[in-house]
Amino acid sequence: MIKTGNPIISIYTEMTPNPETMKFVVNKLLYPNKSIDFPDAASTTPSPLAAELFTFPFIRGVFICSNFVTLTKTNDTDWTDVIPTIKQFLKEYLEDNRAVINEDDIVAAPVFSGDESDVVQRIKELLENYVKPAVEMDGGAIQFKDYDDGVVTVMLQGSCSGCPSSMITLKAGIEGMMKRMIPEVKEVVAEAE
Repeated sequence: MIKTGNPIISIYTEMTPNPETMKFVVNKLLYPNKSIDFPDAASTTPSPLAAELFTFPFIRGVFICSNFVTLTKTNDTDWTDVIPTIKQFLKEYLEDNRAVINEDDIVAAPVFSGDESDVVQRIKELLENYVKPAVEMDGGAIQFKDYDDGVVTVMLQGSCSGCPSSMITLKAGIEGMMKRMIPEVKEVVAEAE
């Protein structure tokens, strides 16, 4: 039997609508069908990868999803100066088969505790089937948080968090679509961080 060793990791970058974030796409699943946001170094307990990324002085946010990592940089950093360093770090880290996420260390986020009504179910399906795929293509994520008296609250993560155009997308795109498809929805708002 021929032993081939660790697979060769390839990484490419994609710009996101948020100029402060960059999406690093990997030819390996990092966190299949899930996502997790690390807005600061203190939140990285479940992810050795995120903890190490925060050791770079120019990193101020890490978001891990399926086969990509979206990084948020400091304002005074130019992506062209740091992309090669980050790509090399990720390549070596992943080729060494080091841990990305330790599921046992994840503290469960509060789950919507209200009645799982038909409206809430339709909202979740709309987010899952139409909004999430588009948002993930841009290096971000959107999560349902609450529904109360016609107001849908979502949480924006990754490249969406702090993106200059995220509120336009939220109001003109997501809110407009929800109002058309689910008449009970009056407004969509983003949870403040």
